[in-house]
Amino acid sequence: MHLFAPLELPNGSCLPNRVAKAAMEESLARQPGQLPGTEIEELYRRWAGGGTGLIITGNVMVDRRALTSPRTIVLDADTPLEPFRRWAAAAGSAGAHVWMQINHPGRQVRADLPGVAWAPSEVGVSLGRHTSAFARPTAMDETDIEATIARFAVTARLAEEAGFHGVQIHAAHGYLLSQFLSPLVNRRDDRWGGSLENRARLLIEIVKAVRARVSPGFAVGVKINTADFQRGGFDTDEVARVLGFLDGLGVDLVELSGGSVESAATMGRTADETTLDREAYFLSLAERLVEVASVPLMLTGGICRRTTAERVLERGFAVVGVATALALCPDLPTRWQAGEDTHVPPPRLGWKDQDLASAAVLAIVRAHMSRLVRGGRSGPRIPSSLLLALDMLRSWLSVRAYGAWLAEHPAPDATTALHR
Repeated sequence: MHLFAPLELPNGSCLPNRVAKAAMEESLARQPGQLPGTEIEELYRRWAGGGTGLIITGNVMVDRRALTSPRTIVLDADTPLEPFRRWAAAAGSAGAHVWMQINHPGRQVRADLPGVAWAPSEVGVSLGRHTSAFARPTAMDETDIEATIARFAVTARLAEEAGFHGVQIHAAHGYLLSQFLSPLVNRRDDRWGGSLENRARLLIEIVKAVRARVSPGFAVGVKINTADFQRGGFDTDEVARVLGFLDGLGVDLVELSGGSVESAATMGRTADETTLDREAYFLSLAERLVEVASVPLMLTGGICRRTTAERVLERGFAVVGVATALALCPDLPTRWQAGEDTHVPPPRLGWKDQDLASAAVLAIVRAHMSRLVRGGRSGPRIPSSLLLALDMLRSWLSVRAYGAWLAEHPAPDATTALHR
């Protein structure tokens, strides 16, 4: 199938082509309020003109008390919708479908952030010398779980009201729903843990709740790991079974990725010494899932040239997800469609501390996104170590602003909001 052929989704909506901008964490929330502002509008306007058929936003939080980073955007029952309407309009200005990725970080929250750090069980992030950077989680009770299901549904309903064409439920990369799927993190002995059916229950209930609160023409996607790449963790055989659980629930597209903060597979490395493909990191693992999936599949992770993207489609995937390469070259799909095989390799750092190296690469990518906000104008070349330091300083300042806002604006009751 050609990269630039349209794709009709199960709900009847149609993507203009098979190239998607996969989610990246922009860290561009306007403070106070954790809202989209002019910076993120301009960034997405640039991507809109770049030729992708589907644009998936960076993760938007369903609970203002739990952020992946202090400048993450929040959409909950008390959030003003007008900034989101402007964001959706900018991202869709050239005809692409625009989906909001909705997420709860669970235990993957920083120790210096106020709010909550929840997990299925009291199992904290283990990251060697950097472990103390993460909060120690509290095991969720039944009330917490039911409220979280309601929060996802409320955020999805509001995303539709704001003009987005769909949502993507984030169940990958070690965030809350991924934690419930993982036998390493989920050690519960109730209906939310133990067997795979129980570990997948939270994801399934959220999909059902979201689909019940949005219109039939509004797309519902799921992002899930091909594997966690940790010994004894969620693996590809279990992914195949979860895809079966999703059958018949109104899911329009499943994106396959991999890893978590403990096993940075999206950076090309794993904790269990699994060998990843040099490009399209998860292709060799994920292609076996094509045969069992009843919904279209999207593959992301390290795709940065047209020939690789075409190979992904040839293996049976419906959509190719491109992330870092689009931060570096926002018109990459347009170049591919013009016949160029433009190659945009991701930044690489040979630092001894791989976790710091991963953080520095993210700082480099965010610097490129800031350049796009400025209209593509280049500034002075800044060393990677300095970019990381500046990124950390901005983050520290944002923690203070977020904490002050959260103290004055407590989270609304999700269950009440769901039934308004």
